[in-house]
Amino acid sequence: MLEIAGLEKSFGEVQVLKSIDLKVQEGELVFVIGPSGSGKSTMLRCCNRLEEPTSGSIFIDGQRITDIPHRDLDRMRLKVGMVFQGFNLYPQMSVLKNVMLAQVKALKRSKAEAEARALEMLDQVGLKHKAGAMPAELSGGQQQRVAIARALALDPQVMLFDEPTSALDPELVGSVLKVMKGLREKGMTMLVVSHEMQFAREAADRVVFMDQGYVAEQGTPEEIFGAPKSERLKTFLSRVSHGDVEAEAD
Repeated sequence: MLEIAGLEKSFGEVQVLKSIDLKVQEGELVFVIGPSGSGKSTMLRCCNRLEEPTSGSIFIDGQRITDIPHRDLDRMRLKVGMVFQGFNLYPQMSVLKNVMLAQVKALKRSKAEAEARALEMLDQVGLKHKAGAMPAELSGGQQQRVAIARALALDPQVMLFDEPTSALDPELVGSVLKVMKGLREKGMTMLVVSHEMQFAREAADRVVFMDQGYVAEQGTPEEIFGAPKSERLKTFLSRVSHGDVEAEAD
């Protein structure tokens, strides 16, 4: 469903991504871990061309999206839902209208159709009862779940999550991870950058360890957490287990 081939990205003289090759099969949840500055978030942002790759190719469901002209990017991005650290909700709009807006503007759905889909997705993330609330009336965890509902309402083929819980208080993290587990059970294809290691152990089909711009190691959660091969991965996991900030986002 998602294939990254020979992906490289430089910012000026600094090369952040170095020949990344990665495939995500349909319905697979692939979890990306690694120290700060390893290129995790940059790779994710290249997958819907929020960052333009310096070289290499990215394919979504067989279509090479790195060839798509800028004028057609919005249409392509409908296939690739993205959830960020920040919730990016419109503060002056109700929860329902936040989830409806892109459907009406981008998919040209009628307001009735968009409202029905919005309510369906809010119900899926457990927030249908908050449809009339304003974002400021919600907790951070609830706002993030609204952001997930908004992305899902566009019927994406792939969901990208960039540290979706890093801005949340610890007691609110579980509600967001529960929604993500539910998506996995429904067969959504997901690429997740996060430092929620326990979630990776429980929910991921595959874990990818990035280091210094490379994919350094990948395997099942059992292989990555139970039998890491490289010294860099062993060191990283040791630091994470001791709460080191290296596990944080890029």
